[in-house]
Amino acid sequence: MFGGHFHGGMFQHDLQGSFKTTYRCYSVSMLPGNERQDVEKGGKIIMPPSALDKLTRLNIQYPMLFKLTNTRTKRETHCGVLEFVADEGRIYLPYWMMRNLLLEEGALVGIECISLPVATFTKFQPQSTDFLDISNPKAVLENALRNFACLSTGDILAIKYNDRDYELCVLETKPGKAVSIIECDMNVDFAPPVGYEEPTRNAPTAKTHEEEEEPGVDMTDYVDPNQFKIFSGSGNRLDGKIKNTESAPITGQTSEIKRGIPNYNYKKGKITFIRTQKKIENGADMDNDDFEAFSGSGQSLRKTKGRK
Repeated sequence: MFGGHFHGGMFQHDLQGSFKTTYRCYSVSMLPGNERQDVEKGGKIIMPPSALDKLTRLNIQYPMLFKLTNTRTKRETHCGVLEFVADEGRIYLPYWMMRNLLLEEGALVGIECISLPVATFTKFQPQSTDFLDISNPKAVLENALRNFACLSTGDILAIKYNDRDYELCVLETKPGKAVSIIECDMNVDFAPPVGYEEPTRNAPTAKTHEEEEEPGVDMTDYVDPNQFKIFSGSGNRLDGKIKNTESAPITGQTSEIKRGIPNYNYKKGKITFIRTQKKIENGADMDNDDFEAFSGSGQSLRKTKGRK
């Protein structure tokens, strides 16, 4: 077995098939050629062609997954590889990954080929309440994670949706602190975003004794009985004649009529007719006990036989 450190872009590997070396890292924006947004949106890096040549000769597990370590601060994360087109001695990382590792342009980073367990559960925490504006966050996250190969607890990922960048912190991963998310059935949960506050519900204020209304009494339709008169308007005849169009004077109206005041003596299933007025005709009371219905005389339209 033999091993060593990085010198001029060279690396060492042992006879058991492990891959462990050191490169100088740069952000994707430093990659020659056109802008590579596909790298910036995901969790995969670009490595030199010599790395692929060595990896194919080793007994490694696929897909290729790597652990990145800041040699100065010992901060770690995990990633996959997208292409092997970088200059020798260099690797190119997404900006969010360099920020997690506290790396500057051209800093040394250790890289090691490893195998990770398949993810079964991951919990994310949005870093801003703006994430709540997304109508279907799980679908957006699922689409964004297609560009990732693995997840590490403590990482803050950056995903893009509708031309906006959203940051998500990986709070928990199962069954380990770093998991592979390639071809897996993973349950996802969200913690409340940073800065989110539950809406406060105002408790109902207790009414004072004066404000409490009498049960069953609706005062919204109450009208002063001294101002309200029943059927006090005038009428018109259908034949156009002006005769007896004035409403008859209403007598016997008492102050007991109050709109909106319920009958507290009401019993369910009983109908009560309240008559507070008496109709007066020719000065005689129609409710007089001397009144007899159909007491008048009648005449026949047909002449009786025997009469001339």
